[in-house]
Amino acid sequence: MTDPQIRHPDRLFIGGAWVPAHSGRMIDQVNPNTEEVFAAVAEADEADMDAAVAAARTAFDHGPWPRMAPADRVAVMRRMSAILHARVGEVARAWTLQMGGLASFAGMMQAGSNMTFDNIITMAEGFAFVEQRPTVGAAVGLVAYEPVGVVAAIAPWNGPYGIMLNKVAYALAAGCAVIMKPSPETPLEAYIIAEAAEAAGVPAGIVNLVTGHREASDHLVCNPGIDKVSFTGSTVAGKRIASVCGERIARCTLELGGKSAAIVLDDFPIEAAAKLFAGTITLMSGQVCAMLSRVLVSRARHDELAAAIAAEMAKTVIGHSDDPATQLGPVAMKRQLERIEMYIAEGQKTATLVCGGKRPAHLPKGYFIEPTLFANVDNASRIAQEEIFGPVLALIPYDDEEDAIRIANDSNFGLNGSVLTGDADAAYRIARQLRTGAVGQNGLRMDFGLPFGGFKQSGLGREGGLEGLLGYTELKTILIDGMPSVL
Repeated sequence: MTDPQIRHPDRLFIGGAWVPAHSGRMIDQVNPNTEEVFAAVAEADEADMDAAVAAARTAFDHGPWPRMAPADRVAVMRRMSAILHARVGEVARAWTLQMGGLASFAGMMQAGSNMTFDNIITMAEGFAFVEQRPTVGAAVGLVAYEPVGVVAAIAPWNGPYGIMLNKVAYALAAGCAVIMKPSPETPLEAYIIAEAAEAAGVPAGIVNLVTGHREASDHLVCNPGIDKVSFTGSTVAGKRIASVCGERIARCTLELGGKSAAIVLDDFPIEAAAKLFAGTITLMSGQVCAMLSRVLVSRARHDELAAAIAAEMAKTVIGHSDDPATQLGPVAMKRQLERIEMYIAEGQKTATLVCGGKRPAHLPKGYFIEPTLFANVDNASRIAQEEIFGPVLALIPYDDEEDAIRIANDSNFGLNGSVLTGDADAAYRIARQLRTGAVGQNGLRMDFGLPFGGFKQSGLGREGGLEGLLGYTELKTILIDGMPSVL
């Protein structure tokens, strides 16, 4: 991996040009392994957000992109893809530097994001943006899938490249204009995407980049020139975005928080379950919205599983993200570490702290925390109901299968879930009763080529698969007296 080579970190990308930020300020980038500033990027303010919306509006309302044949858009996107593939090492390094993601995993993760981008391009290539349907209202009934308009794409700091690239891919494929608003903690990947779009020949104003803090981001969402907000992040922020979009009936896709439950059935071996959960909760330092952070186990096996998970957690190698031996790196930032420590303190009031809960003694600098297990957790407690977003696991006993399903569903969230069993019939039967957007047998299983999103306060709409593309379109019914010569 090579350090990201950002050409204009002191600029924003608006209307096809790299322009200075109105504020004149910069946002420092802090390495969570060392707590040291390693880079800085331009900070957009409200004026920059308005400029980006104006540029995107002009490009969408009057430019060629929405009016191009889908095949022509695909050709440009394929050029963009080739550029991104060539820079995958830079993207991987950016993730490690900004978020503390393990270098041993970064290349694979970002290459997977590029593969998803390619799959979306292929899907768009074969998608019928106009199709004939049976009708009694005219000689010919057509349904057109038209671009939704100007999209504000807001990505979080945990998976900044794949999540942003996914939004951009669907927006471009549908014919939209897009304004990228990455997290201020992890903006470098969005710079690389913007550079790739520029080099590939995406028309000016169709892809824009503005990096700003909360107030400027809220201003972007409130701008009436935004037709759709595609947001991935916290439920608190998602509620605000939903309320703003609701005021003007703007479209929104919200992929929000989770407190996903894994139900361990009695046929699943304790040792295998312990290895699975200890290995899963440390993935990206537990900073995964779909994380299996609640483990439900039968009361008779609760103590045995608690001891086995603790034994596995004790083996976890905690260290700097660049070390190939590291299994658990830092959390992304100081405020996230302090949030996790707050929840650990809360957990000790109502549950049994089996292991972890402290900053590792051998790492006095950096945002590190031990993998942590709570047992005998009450599902009504804060550590079972609120998203911690760290390597903290809650073990909850259940009485029978019906009780397990009840506990799993007793949550404001409904993003993901799992059933640990060797019986596929049992896994399917229980999966159909869980109020979640996804369920995987025997672990944290995800496929971004399929719809991804949540029930309840885990979000609105879906990303991934054909459903992801449809979220960036508006349907238009056309009833006419004959088939047009060109669709």
